[in-house]
Amino acid sequence: MQPTTGNLVADTICRTAEIGLTITGAADAGTLTIIDAAPVTVSGLCPECGNPGKLRDHIVRTLVDLPVVGFPTRLHVRVPRVTCTDTTCDRKIFQASLTCADDGAKLTHRVTRWVLQRLAVDRMSVSATAKALGVGWELVNQVAVDACRKLVYDNPSHLDGVRILGVDEHVWKHTRRPGQPSSFVTVLVDLTPLVTGAGPARLLDMRPGRSAEVLRTWLQERSPEFRRQVQVVTMNGFAGYATAVDQALPQARKVMDPFHVVHLAADKLDLLSATPAT
Repeated sequence: MQPTTGNLVADTICRTAEIGLTITGAADAGTLTIIDAAPVTVSGLCPECGNPGKLRDHIVRTLVDLPVVGFPTRLHVRVPRVTCTDTTCDRKIFQASLTCADDGAKLTHRVTRWVLQRLAVDRMSVSATAKALGVGWELVNQVAVDACRKLVYDNPSHLDGVRILGVDEHVWKHTRRPGQPSSFVTVLVDLTPLVTGAGPARLLDMRPGRSAEVLRTWLQERSPEFRRQVQVVTMNGFAGYATAVDQALPQARKVMDPFHVVHLAADKLDLLSATPAT
């Protein structure tokens, strides 16, 4: 298919050219900036059989993009729909894919990177980030969780070299309605680089709930090689975690981390000071 032509100045200002789009129009929708756009180039090849297709019609796909001059932005992208010319192909009609966003996604790729930068580097809250984009809290939170999970789990070596494993609980939600899942999550951290001086500790995973079953299941899902390499497990005083380690990592040494040792000692001192003298 032939490339489209658009407004070079607008494309430069809004940086749409760098994501493979060209601006064809714009509108002010009050709290939103609406930008009409079209792909610069479109592949007309069928994703199923690879044969060329024939243009059928167009649909408008709405994407959340970077804010423009402080206002949330929506891209209305005119995307071709194509009919496969191979009559034997199971894919009769297909929608052209965009380079700026995954099929079915609501946000452009660069918005996902922007969200992570705002949360991790600029230390903005999820609420403030969502407000800047004009979207809901749930969407921004899910985008951040999915992106972080991809960064971790797409790295095939993220569990290599874990000799000192840290386990703790975290209150994920401070309010919980009846019937909802536990407010706790079990957090697993690689403390090996912190102890050896190679770098900071690394977050390995988070699992909903706090119980022996949660930790035992996570450990049993790991490879035998991973379980053999763990020499020390640091944890709080929760007996469930100790039980899980005894069952899944019998060779590992269990220790209580310094924070919880001091916390436990402080609790005992508070208890003694509150006891009436006889």
